[in-house]
Amino acid sequence: MAEFTLELNDDQKQVRDWLHGFAADVIRPAASEWDEREETPWPVIQEAAKAGIYSLDFYAQQFFDPTGLGIPMAMEELFWGDAGIALSIVGTGLAAVGVLANGTEEQIGTWIPQMYGDADDVKVAAFCSSEPDAGSDVASMRTRAVYDQAKDEWVLNGTKTWATNGGIAGVHVVVAVVDPELGSKGHASFIVPPNTPGLSQGQKFKKHGIRASHTAEVVLEDVRVPGHCLLGGKEKLDQRLARARERAASGGERVKNAAMATFEASRPAVGAMAVGTARAAYEVALDYAKTRTQFGRPIIDNQGIAFQLADMRTQIDAARLLVWRASWMATTGKPFTSAEGSMSKLYASETAKKVTAQAVQILGGNGFTREYPVERMHRDAAIYTIFEGTSEIQRLVIARTLSGMPIR
Repeated sequence: MAEFTLELNDDQKQVRDWLHGFAADVIRPAASEWDEREETPWPVIQEAAKAGIYSLDFYAQQFFDPTGLGIPMAMEELFWGDAGIALSIVGTGLAAVGVLANGTEEQIGTWIPQMYGDADDVKVAAFCSSEPDAGSDVASMRTRAVYDQAKDEWVLNGTKTWATNGGIAGVHVVVAVVDPELGSKGHASFIVPPNTPGLSQGQKFKKHGIRASHTAEVVLEDVRVPGHCLLGGKEKLDQRLARARERAASGGERVKNAAMATFEASRPAVGAMAVGTARAAYEVALDYAKTRTQFGRPIIDNQGIAFQLADMRTQIDAARLLVWRASWMATTGKPFTSAEGSMSKLYASETAKKVTAQAVQILGGNGFTREYPVERMHRDAAIYTIFEGTSEIQRLVIARTLSGMPIR
């Protein structure tokens, strides 16, 4: 077990500097263009693939970093470059985490490589959980998966929404209801292979921020997938459903559902994304305050500006520490007894919204224009308190964990 330290080792520093260089030299120069186009930045993803960043090997190396800091460090640097483009580069990771959290070793080895493709033919993948009437309320999910025993196939029907890479992905990971009577405990995850009949893209969303990342509905109409596309396998599912029925009958402890297993594993990473965006906005504001003069002196000479910057940096560092703690705990097998994963996501996402808003204010009228990047960063930061569990849901998780009570 790796000992806890706040000092990155030489290998981690090398990776951090390499990612920072890619973010500065490749992502940032393209950020404004793809934000305006509101399209997937395929050329940038391909550059990331050529550099070895958009690949299974790279994410595996970071995921298995014994300190747990590989993934949050990578997320922070890429999102420091630009949130929309970075999400296009890392969005496949949520689907990959879904397979890692719920799949067998054979499924992991089969499907995750297909999610990325290669530098000459890049692919993306999508994780499909939210629905028009089931976002935070996962128990209201309506997408159904029915087992056709005669053909050993699952038949999926329903509509998913807010799916990153939805419809343009090769591989889709879809969470569906297999036992409606069990509510959120009766869910399972399925692989929908490339070019499967019945899967189509619905509405593509025009978004406030992260506009370079593709977000759309995914429509499933009598989508048939082989039995081996049920993540974890049918035997494991049947055992889990049986335990859920027993516990439901006895009023016992809850059973985690497939979507929640994915989100719990990814929340500190989302916190790291928020830290990257907040840090980027803070650095722009700091540079601006040191060079912008009013009344014959730099505006940072005024306590009203200087104290804001001091608070911004303090909050960013505090957010990073919460993210690192949660990531280290997850990697070293320490349970989130106080919902530390949700704490990290909550604080970091709220910090990103606050810091980017302060950056716009420090730049004044310039901050409100697209000539300066803080306007885009402020729009991008709004998503962190919404996706993969809103701030309200994070507070609910934390409060329930601390109190042991079914707070609603």
